[in-house]
Amino acid sequence: MATHPSTLPAPSKAQIARAIAGALPAELSQSPVVGILGVVMGAGIVTLTGRMLTLGTPDLKGGLGIGVDDGAWIGSAFNVALMFIGPFTVYFGGLLGARRVLLFAGAAFTLICLYLPLVHNYSLLLTTLALAGLTSGTFYPLTLTFALKNIPPRFLPFTLALYASSVDGAVNVAPWLYGWFREHLGYPWMFWVSAALTPIMLFCIYRGIPAPPPRKSSGPPPSFAGFLYASAGFALLFAALDQGQRVDWWRSGLFNALFWGAMVFLLGSLIRRLRMPNPLVDLPYLRKWNTILLGIGLMFFRFCLLSTIILIPQSLAVHGFEAEQYAPALIWTALPQIIIATIAALLLVYGLDSRLLMAAGFACMAAAALLNASYTSAWSAQDYYRSELLMGVGQSFAFIGLVATIVLQAIFTGGLTKAQDALTFSAFFHVIRLLGGQIGVAFLTHYIAVREQLHSNLLGLHVQAGTWLDDNAIGQIAGGLYGKSSGLPTATGRAVGIIAGRVRLQAYTLTFIDGFHLIAWACVVALLLAALLKKSPLHYGELSFPGDDSSVTQRTAL
Repeated sequence: MATHPSTLPAPSKAQIARAIAGALPAELSQSPVVGILGVVMGAGIVTLTGRMLTLGTPDLKGGLGIGVDDGAWIGSAFNVALMFIGPFTVYFGGLLGARRVLLFAGAAFTLICLYLPLVHNYSLLLTTLALAGLTSGTFYPLTLTFALKNIPPRFLPFTLALYASSVDGAVNVAPWLYGWFREHLGYPWMFWVSAALTPIMLFCIYRGIPAPPPRKSSGPPPSFAGFLYASAGFALLFAALDQGQRVDWWRSGLFNALFWGAMVFLLGSLIRRLRMPNPLVDLPYLRKWNTILLGIGLMFFRFCLLSTIILIPQSLAVHGFEAEQYAPALIWTALPQIIIATIAALLLVYGLDSRLLMAAGFACMAAAALLNASYTSAWSAQDYYRSELLMGVGQSFAFIGLVATIVLQAIFTGGLTKAQDALTFSAFFHVIRLLGGQIGVAFLTHYIAVREQLHSNLLGLHVQAGTWLDDNAIGQIAGGLYGKSSGLPTATGRAVGIIAGRVRLQAYTLTFIDGFHLIAWACVVALLLAALLKKSPLHYGELSFPGDDSSVTQRTAL
């Protein structure tokens, strides 16, 4: 007599763990550490390159004699190309295989980085930077695809720890590294360092990751046009957000052209998808509660990173500090990351829920932002050491917990059973990472500009000519400047300029305090998102060491 499915016993945790482990290779390769290094280095290299380019843009503009408006497109050329190639990476990865694409793109990126410092023409510079973005933009989504398909469960927590250290470390060590290059070797090394690191990544991928089996073609061919429309739409939207503050948003014809052009391409991509489904894309696979919440959580994490990317550097740059002078404030975020990331990996192995790790990280980041909100105009890099050490702990825990939860979501929603699911999942989070991060940059940049204007106006109401206090202050400063001025009117004018500079400095001080409070509130929202996430069937300790039920229980109790 047949047994009804509803009467069958539910599988145990050990059985689920063995089934998941069976879907992955038992060994990464004969050199698992080499393979893991190849997986994580790609994201770190592209992060370091983008951060170096942002820091080195003034030197590039000075070397080529480029103005402010033209110089604003230097970083955009690289980042827009990163955005464009993200969806297209799914197409190339599905047709050619991720390993082959990474090896070709990495080799091309190395040659481009070697050539970039030799470019002395503006148009050629933008073209070369766009090519660098197109090649390096394949690193992130394809390395995540490798992680989902090729890394055994017992290596996953430590791979995530190394990945977080690579990405976060690249963000926070870049100012110090760039300052040292400019001081001792010259600014071209901001490109040559990427050219030196990428061959190491290529060697690790070639030796540590096994070649995939030949792809068997079945069903209709993938749609080139659909990927082109989606990539063009996201790239134009990224460019609109990147240039919006500079051109004054909706008042600019350029912004409107970029934004509505993006909408047309994205609409065309949607229509193409509805009329002709693509075998390499499985959009319904993304319609999961945790997937959507994790995408939003990644956007908030990227926004919270702006505390160390924008707020702290600008709060010190208003005093005239250069990258090498404010870098010590950020290096404290990077120094403990390997140790903290290893601790986080061990906590995952020994049964800590990745959602709790993520929540602990965002709580530490919120506390660090509140400490930074005590900022005054007298602060220097040393005043950030304590808070940035806490921020480093928070960033490591939050990022590892977030990515660990993303990987578990891919595993337990069947992302390992179909190649298109893994590619779609990786491309989705690549788009969220770049586009969501740029939304955060655009919002915070606009927020700083608006709040500075507000505080300047409010402070200016209390500084008016004719009042005895202000006239007395101007008179005292003018008296001190009189001996080095051509006359009393010149000294008075210089005194007024000093008073205006002090008002502007205090306006920026209040603005940065508001910004740190905003980061703290963003961390609170991220904590709420973490609380709304559904629990995975297994944690990493049970997934990494599948056995019988008793062994799983004993390991969880350790």
